[in-house]
Amino acid sequence: MASIIVISGTRKGDFYRLGQRTNVIGRDEALPIQILDDRVSRKHMQIHFDQRNWSYSAADIGSRNGVLINGAKIDKETVLADGDYITIGNTSLMFTVKDFFDRESALAHVKKVGERTRPTKTY
Repeated sequence: MASIIVISGTRKGDFYRLGQRTNVIGRDEALPIQILDDRVSRKHMQIHFDQRNWSYSAADIGSRNGVLINGAKIDKETVLADGDYITIGNTSLMFTVKDFFDRESALAHVKKVGERTRPTKTY
């Protein structure tokens, strides 16, 4: 199943398995995916699993500062693709369709994806 990996912010390195349910992400301490960031609303966004299409989508749920996917602000539910970057407040998350057993394997995946997107120097 899919995962969210925190790639910047106070929770950098944390990862969360999404499962086949709707996950709410925000600052609220009662949420399973809590992001400690002053620019994140108590209930900032949700990631929804659609069993019909076997896909995940993200939606802003009335946050003050919005949700960006790959740098573009979303205003409606948006289907997520493997490797999408989600920004809420000052925190960046990576969505991946992969599931990880531990923190180290999640961070290794982020590093590997980062190396693929780094431009090649030409001399």
